[in-house]
Amino acid sequence: MRVALECLLLDFDGVLVNYARHLRVRHLAEACGRTPAEVQAALFDSGLERRHDEGMDSGAYLQELSAALDTEISVAQWQAARIAASPPQHSVIERVQRIACTLPIAILTNNGALMAETIPQILPGLAASLEGRILCSGALGGRKPDPAVFLQAVERLNARPTHTLFVDDLFVNVRGARQAGLHADTAHDSRSFGKLMHRFGLDA
Repeated sequence: MRVALECLLLDFDGVLVNYARHLRVRHLAEACGRTPAEVQAALFDSGLERRHDEGMDSGAYLQELSAALDTEISVAQWQAARIAASPPQHSVIERVQRIACTLPIAILTNNGALMAETIPQILPGLAASLEGRILCSGALGGRKPDPAVFLQAVERLNARPTHTLFVDDLFVNVRGARQAGLHADTAHDSRSFGKLMHRFGLDA
């Protein structure tokens, strides 16, 4: 398949990193002197994380999390826990680095706005290519797989849906992207990512 692509749009968790929620919970619990169960309840069981993903102000989010855990959670502590839980898929990232030399890349992730500041720390080798091109659901006011989110994303990136390739590890999100007119498919490791890039002539 040969398409004149204008953008390679990538999911974050599950494509570029192997996100492990339990590691994030454990790391934050150790940092703030609470149990993993308490952090799980405050962050996820309460729905707080989902609200941040859907557009809750990051300051209010951290304030509510701090109140629930009865201790101040700083941006640095939050980021450290997220980084600890997000080991990069190095072989995928190396491919993306090579592709980024000739094709604009971007990230579209169902995460709160704090992730736009955190992802460059997790992916320093891609930070320059991703400057201003990390799109979080918390800043877009909607989540994948809503087709409207994909259309908003490509508009912000000055790309056209029919000239954008989107990669996600979840087919439900791929389906939403396709409904919006993007080329899209799943990948979750170096092998599947490489096969997909080959199909689109991105054999960097």
